[in-house]
Amino acid sequence: MTEQDVVDLREVDRTWGALVGGKGAHLGELARIEGVRVPPGFCVTTDAFQRVVAAVPALEEQLDRLARVDPDDRAAVRTLSAQLRATVEAVALPADLTAAITRALTRQGAEGAYAVRSSATAEDLPTASFAGQQDTYLNIMGPAEILRHVSQCWASLFTERAVTYRQQHGIDHRAVRMAVVVQRMAVPDAAGVLFTADPVTGNRKVATVEAGFGLGEALVSGLVTPDVFTVRDGEVVARTVAAKQHAVQPLPGGGTRAVAVEAQRQQQPALTDAQVLRLVRLGRRIEAHFGRPQDIEWCLGGDEFQIVQSRPITTLFPVPESGDQENHVYVSVGHAQMMTDPMKPLGISMWQLTAMAPMHTAGGRLFVDVTGRLASPAGRGALLDLMGRGDPLVRDALETVLAREGFVTPAPDPSPAEPAAPESDPAQPAAPEVDPAELDPAVITELVGRSRASIDALEREIRTKSGPALFEFLLEAFEEHKRVLTDPPNLQAIMAAMEAAWWLNDKLLEWLGEKNAADTLTLSAPGNITSEMGLALLDVADAVRPHPEVVSFLQRVADQDMPDGGLPDGGFLDELPKLPGGSEAHAAIQTYLDRYGMRCVGEIDITRPRWRERPGTLVPLILDHVRNIEPGAAARRFEQGRQKAQQKEAEVLHRLRALPDGERKAARTKRMIDQVRAFIGYREYPKYAIISRYFVYKRALLAEAERLVRAGVLGDREDAFYLTFQEFHQAVRSQRVDDRLVRQREEAFRSYHALTPPRVLTSEGEALSGAYRRDDVPQGALVGLPVSAGMVEGRARVVLDLARAELAAGDILVTTFTDPSWSPLFVGIAGLVTEVGGLMTHGAVIAREYGLPAVVAVPQATRLIRDGQRIRVHGSDGYVEILA
Repeated sequence: MTEQDVVDLREVDRTWGALVGGKGAHLGELARIEGVRVPPGFCVTTDAFQRVVAAVPALEEQLDRLARVDPDDRAAVRTLSAQLRATVEAVALPADLTAAITRALTRQGAEGAYAVRSSATAEDLPTASFAGQQDTYLNIMGPAEILRHVSQCWASLFTERAVTYRQQHGIDHRAVRMAVVVQRMAVPDAAGVLFTADPVTGNRKVATVEAGFGLGEALVSGLVTPDVFTVRDGEVVARTVAAKQHAVQPLPGGGTRAVAVEAQRQQQPALTDAQVLRLVRLGRRIEAHFGRPQDIEWCLGGDEFQIVQSRPITTLFPVPESGDQENHVYVSVGHAQMMTDPMKPLGISMWQLTAMAPMHTAGGRLFVDVTGRLASPAGRGALLDLMGRGDPLVRDALETVLAREGFVTPAPDPSPAEPAAPESDPAQPAAPEVDPAELDPAVITELVGRSRASIDALEREIRTKSGPALFEFLLEAFEEHKRVLTDPPNLQAIMAAMEAAWWLNDKLLEWLGEKNAADTLTLSAPGNITSEMGLALLDVADAVRPHPEVVSFLQRVADQDMPDGGLPDGGFLDELPKLPGGSEAHAAIQTYLDRYGMRCVGEIDITRPRWRERPGTLVPLILDHVRNIEPGAAARRFEQGRQKAQQKEAEVLHRLRALPDGERKAARTKRMIDQVRAFIGYREYPKYAIISRYFVYKRALLAEAERLVRAGVLGDREDAFYLTFQEFHQAVRSQRVDDRLVRQREEAFRSYHALTPPRVLTSEGEALSGAYRRDDVPQGALVGLPVSAGMVEGRARVVLDLARAELAAGDILVTTFTDPSWSPLFVGIAGLVTEVGGLMTHGAVIAREYGLPAVVAVPQATRLIRDGQRIRVHGSDGYVEILA
């Protein structure tokens, strides 16, 4: 036995997590905070656990089986978890360990009751709390019982819920060890939980106290509804006193039981307001010590609070750093860009360096500070109007913040008033004022030519750059990047399309009662690079379909369930020409990649693998088209859309001419139809140009990362993705990288996937996602934003990963968000539902282009709609019905 098998809590601090687990380390650290009382006790360490379980051969074999089991196979997980627990519980504690625990009990005072509590190394972490995943036993009396419950705590490392939690968070079962905390039992008059930030809204200035009589187990088990107190700025601002009919009390001989609370006490608050405020002040002290909001378990006995646990609240979305104490309001960039996944540090810094407005980061996402525009009456009106047209939920969230008296301090309007930005994105530059009718459509050809020339020049010049000179060149290239995007004709062309679409929808609704008329009038508009990308993959399928050997080979590639069918760098393409008909298929895929290979899901993050890098990503889509779509569909669909638009135009103009002042109305409408068809296709081109430039940047940066790998500075070239651009530059200059920083960033990035970014975030941490204020939809319907007219009924296919989409004709795609890379999927579906999106975001534009009924910005659509359910999408009215 070593002296590290048992340690007194007074010796422990937060750095001891590897030896005493998360709970033990936090308790030891809590005891060091002035004014914080923690029940005394000791820890049976992870060394003791490891020494005991290492002597059990059966455990290793069972862990091997658990590592191989499919996490979705709940029955197998349940069975293996039970076997592991039984194995651990059956292990006899060594005599020397038994003696050490008994001596520690004697030092504490063997008489009396103890709490025996699990404390795993993967517990109370900043990114994963593991709250309630392992077991705690209360009011345990006598050395024999305490020893038995130590074994049970060890076994609780393998409860089904703990195993599942680790699987969900990517934590290796073998990497986790278990300590056990043995503490003097606190027998309270009241107990409960204190959250030092509002766990629902995320507001860091609001504390919530939940309280009940007796032991806190009554609250944890759901036996009683607690009293709830809300505290802000040293004042109880809300309270709900529950009828507390039961309490959990310790039994004289050990264990606990639920008892009835006397009728006259049931409606009494468990705490006075003065006690609540004292508890919150104590919580703020603990929060300050740990540097982040805390979830604190407390007991009150004899008017003295004892703290029995404190862990970070891991579900809160982080707050951007502002550098001052002022109030700030932030709008999500990801919701406007249709990419709400977290981004790696290099991706974030590259977007910041190429964006048109300063951006703040939090939780691996980007936000724009709109406080200044909200403070100005003119700026506020323009911003709210823009947000309302693009995503009503963002507008509602902003209006909720504005309703908070004093949060946004009014300021005078700038001179001149700032015009609205395009794309429903406050990060975009303001569009210069121009009469869209005066804009010559020929400017589109000129803009595309300029963009291509700029990218060609970038590719030529970057080939000659390496080392620190590359980074200096890139900083200059970023300025050219922004110059091209902010070119006045570029912004005017975008706004010409949007304004014409808005005008048509507003006026034709007013004059003819036509909802979303522009959706049909813009079908098969020329020059839309994103819709062309989707149709072009149909042509690839046409090249593959006649060759059975090629189809079979590609199916085997897809069945490998890897981005490139198990072959590195798209190696399957090299095999294609060896097959009958493979040369034609190879040429078609290569042609597609030459034009669109820089695209991918989440493409605004430069670190995401592009189709050119992982062409196997496209194979399932090609095979779906081969199976589900007839040859020649690309040209046929485009022509059908064009004819529908022409017919709609003729119908609308005919109906208008029959109205009072009809000739004038028809003439104005005709000009707007011509305008929207001339410019709407270009709406997608600037993003294509951005991503084209990004791929050029990426290839050059990866070459530098490979040089650092060869020099032994980086272990893997993709480690560079966890450095910012500036840090990467410094690493190339100094030939040094802090590997610990890379690993910390990698772990943080993994943790960010568990966070849901809000549409709007305040500097107080309040996360607002907005709400629809509608009463014109059927009961039970899911409300969203109508972005593409029509109604369709079909099977819902909930798809969270483009590479795993399995769709049949007539299916309705339900997903979180769609960026341009999803467009090839649109040609094979009948409708679209997304959780994120706006009227002019890419998914909406392409849905209209293809004539797909679509409703976007449907909160929790992928959770509320089950894969395979039959649903009806009302693309004109903005709601979804679940039919069966």
